[in-house]
Amino acid sequence: MCRHALPCGLSRQNRLAPIFGNVLRVAVKQPSLGFERTILSPTTAITDEFLPATQNELSRRMAENAQGPARPIYTVGGRTVVHFGLPLIQPGISLCTTNLARVIDYPARDMTITVEAGIRMEELAKVLAAERQRLPIDVSQSHRATLGGVAATNASGSRRFGLGTMRDYVIGVSAVDATGRTFKSGGRVVKNVAGYDLCKMLVGSRGTLAVMTQFTIKLRPVPESTTILWTTFDRFGMVDQALERLTTSAARPVALDLLDARAAVAVAADAGLDLPCHRPVLCIGVEGTARETAWQIETLKNELMAIGPRELLPVSDADATKMWFALAEFQVPSDSPLTFQANLLPSRTVEFVDAAERAGCTLQAHAGSGIVVGHLPDAITTDGLAAEILTRLRGVARQSRGNLIVVDCDAGWKKSLPLWGDPEPGWPLMQRLKRQLDPENLLNPHLSFE
Repeated sequence: MCRHALPCGLSRQNRLAPIFGNVLRVAVKQPSLGFERTILSPTTAITDEFLPATQNELSRRMAENAQGPARPIYTVGGRTVVHFGLPLIQPGISLCTTNLARVIDYPARDMTITVEAGIRMEELAKVLAAERQRLPIDVSQSHRATLGGVAATNASGSRRFGLGTMRDYVIGVSAVDATGRTFKSGGRVVKNVAGYDLCKMLVGSRGTLAVMTQFTIKLRPVPESTTILWTTFDRFGMVDQALERLTTSAARPVALDLLDARAAVAVAADAGLDLPCHRPVLCIGVEGTARETAWQIETLKNELMAIGPRELLPVSDADATKMWFALAEFQVPSDSPLTFQANLLPSRTVEFVDAAERAGCTLQAHAGSGIVVGHLPDAITTDGLAAEILTRLRGVARQSRGNLIVVDCDAGWKKSLPLWGDPEPGWPLMQRLKRQLDPENLLNPHLSFE
């Protein structure tokens, strides 16, 4: 049984081949280009790998490439999201940032830190823990994930509801554009409003606009206590009632995660906790002093009791830490044939999860933020079957002012699935920005949509 409580199918290594796996060459019709292109495997597409030790070294190499062969540059850090995007069709250079991992400045009393982009999230957490501080972003595979990769994807997890995303914490950034020019935005103080806020633009750009090399981020103190209220319900309709009640709660949850029964089984097992999990589960997370969390949990129990939950079980402190990690790791594509992410109005999240659960998906929803991560069942063995489910679910998301993208799938399916979802009104502006900052489309061209 695989980690997401689904029968295992294609191996993880085979499905990650589009970026760093075995040789794979498939002729693919690219509709937007109108002619045949050849998908290259990483071993074919990556003709050189570069691991700069300094920003100057990176800048020099980028300039040489831009003025010379102008090969595509595929930026990687911990290689945790290499499965995302279109297959590679152009031979290029792998730019790995993991040697850029120094702590530049850490004035702990100011609750900020300046570090290079290649530092692993687990290592950063250790540095901050020594001062009882943290960057409160739930990141999967933190032993591999780098700060630059987390920023490039604007990663977040369960606690984004109360604590925000990476974009909320970056206050300064240094970067190198496709021609080798270095530039900075923001600074090392929290109150910095001079000029254009390029930090917000670069965070979440997936390395398509520039290579981020250094960050100044603001921090939060480590809470004295953290508790997750594991709340089970007989049906999704009751979860909707509970979420509506929580909008006026006297408590201040930092997380509202909804799990279907399959996901609940997987998360509880991953956390090593014996919890009831054969029905929908709402995980309500709170943080603060021990007294504050105890009061919030009792308040939440009293507020939810009228709705009729089946169980209300607090998971606290060390066990809560295990649960946070398990909730974060659920987002990692495993042996399921396809992983998707939907965004929609928070008020319509339960409706979407109900529809996806009936389609056999295993689901985690950040219900307070309208973000849903789903894994298709192993019974989906063709791109046609996958497209059928995704079309239905994307329709539900679009009706809820959202969209649905494919995070990971079999390499051979990518040519026939709308990986980026339906076109959005903001796409032309994003494409124009890409052409202005990277006119030769050298930076991560496989992540640029047409």
